[in-house]
Amino acid sequence: MAATSIPHFCNDLGVPVIEVGSKEFMCIGAKPPFDHPHVYLDLGEDNDKVCPYCSTLYRFNPALAAGAANPEGCVWHDDSAAEAAA
Repeated sequence: MAATSIPHFCNDLGVPVIEVGSKEFMCIGAKPPFDHPHVYLDLGEDNDKVCPYCSTLYRFNPALAAGAANPEGCVWHDDSAAEAAA
């Protein structure tokens, strides 16, 4: 399986707003196995978007690096895919 360059974010912390440094990303809800369908979100010209599954508000923050989030605990890395590739 090829690695994806689209960042994935989760909201296990239950915060109302997640600031992200990317305009295109995936929301997975909570971390697996409690995740919802992975939803591709594209902010386009907007700076805010609500996930249609979990209602998390994502806000673009240009001060963050691409793939970064505030809070940092909302960035999700698929460790099982990395282990399978090793």
